[in-house]
Amino acid sequence: MDIEAGTAGGTLDRRAELSEFLRSRRARLKPEDVGLPDFGRHRRVPGLRREELAQLAGVSVAYYTRLEQGNGRNVSAEVLDSIARALRLTDAEHAHLTHLAKPKQHKKKAAGRTQQVRGALRQLLDTMDGVPAYVTGRRSEILAWNRMAVALFGDWGELPVTERNWARLVFLRPDYRDLFVDWEQKAIDIVCSLRMDAGCYPDDPRLSAIVGELSVKSADFRRLWATHDVKEKSYGVKRLHHPLVGELSLNYETLKVADDSDQSLIVYHAEPGSPSADALRLLASWGTDAARVVPSA
Repeated sequence: MDIEAGTAGGTLDRRAELSEFLRSRRARLKPEDVGLPDFGRHRRVPGLRREELAQLAGVSVAYYTRLEQGNGRNVSAEVLDSIARALRLTDAEHAHLTHLAKPKQHKKKAAGRTQQVRGALRQLLDTMDGVPAYVTGRRSEILAWNRMAVALFGDWGELPVTERNWARLVFLRPDYRDLFVDWEQKAIDIVCSLRMDAGCYPDDPRLSAIVGELSVKSADFRRLWATHDVKEKSYGVKRLHHPLVGELSLNYETLKVADDSDQSLIVYHAEPGSPSADALRLLASWGTDAARVVPSA
């Protein structure tokens, strides 16, 4: 485990995060993936050797070794770009690598800032009568939501503020495991998002406390956290099994809030004319009363 687990005052070890991230990305590549010959010699470690990665990136083995040992001090953006290309990183992974190797000093102060949702954004949520929508922030915290979100996911307003958190809900509450048909993918998405936050805010004690708590209480979280995978929130399809209306297949879109890049507006909607659209209309007719049959409420 790469944190002081369960201690509210602990912080993520940025050097260890950088080291493990680079090791994990290198381990997933084979010589043939990057056009290098594989002579069938026994490899002591999975994936590319450090020498092979350094060759691909155009840097010395000693330089890359220092970086993989967590020493990102004075590394240039150009070198990081070369290493990202050699490792075949996605855009999200490239951004994560940059955050870990070249942290921005202002992030530490921002990490402790209370997350506030603009009044106009709350009003927008209230006007979205037919679709479930909510706003999330750092650490997978649920900051604001509308009536349809209550009907679909349960009444988060009845939970303590600290429990209004997707990571805690998905990994620690059996009812949310039942709610998501593909629970594993939902769990992966949450862990990938937390990893992105960890790269941006390694000095956030509340984030490290959440990771520590989940690492102690959930074997599934420990397994997924150890992959060091990262991914930006985006769009897709989620299948849910609601105790009132049964199974729904809903499209979702993640929209970044313009004046706060840490906040996102997530909106769910169904294909017109589909059974899921009918199910959403039924939930809308029940309104917040639907939350009474959702175990999480």
